[in-house]
Amino acid sequence: MSAESIHTLNRARASLVRERDALARRIAGMDFSPVTMAEDLTRILVAIEAVDRALTAEGHPYLPPDLAES
Repeated sequence: MSAESIHTLNRARASLVRERDALARRIAGMDFSPVTMAEDLTRILVAIEAVDRALTAEGHPYLPPDLAES
């Protein structure tokens, strides 16, 4: 896998994490959240895990930015 492909996967992961965080904030702000929101959150988490597996399979596991710089 090319360096550009690795970079693309890392950008995709970051986008999914932002979506996860935004959805979690919406759920947290509700007294009663619909089950569909939990299902959406689960789909996002599964997608993040899939990207992580792809990165690991290519020998470039995801590292948080503060650890990657070390």
